[in-house]
This record gives sequence, structure tokens and C-alpha cells, in this order.
Amino acid sequence: MEALIPIIVQAVTGILGGEAIGSVVKKAAMGHGAKILSGIIGGVGGGALLSGMGGDAGALSGLLGDAIGGAVGGGVLTGIVGAVMGAMNKS
Repeated sequence: MEALIPIIVQAVTGILGGEAIGSVVKKAAMGHGAKILSGIIGGVGGGALLSGMGGDAGALSGLLGDAIGGAVGGGVLTGIVGAVMGAMNKS
């Protein structure tokens, strides 16, 4: 159970980061489901990347690091997917 808590935190904060970026960038031609999915994937990936780079020591370890990495990763991936989908719709 202890191994699932960081993944859940990363996924939830990834959704929040993805929704925040999706609401700011109105030009992104994304549905709500696409924002959620890209937020989850980006959140888990970003959280894993941040915790892998930081190790167990430092200010960004534990749940705080998982939350920050998840929010940033979810937001970045949602922004990228939104830009790609918006460019595809213009063509």
C-alpha cells in the first residue's frame, strides 16, 4: 500500500496540473477526457522523474516532491498534447 500512495498523489496532482493548463490555454482543442488522461500520464512520469533525480534527500522528497512533480509533469504534457492537437485541427 505504501508504494501506491506516491503514484496516487502524482496522478491526482497531474490531473490538477493538466486541468489548470487546459483552462488557461483555450486554443488547445482538447476534450475533458484527453486533459485528464494526459494529466495522469504526465503526472506519474513527472513525479517519477523528479523523485529519481532528487533521490531520498532534499526538500523535494516524499509527498511534496511527488505533488510538485505530478502537477508540473501533468501540466507540461497537457500543454504539449494541446498544442499538437490544436495544430492538427488547423491543417
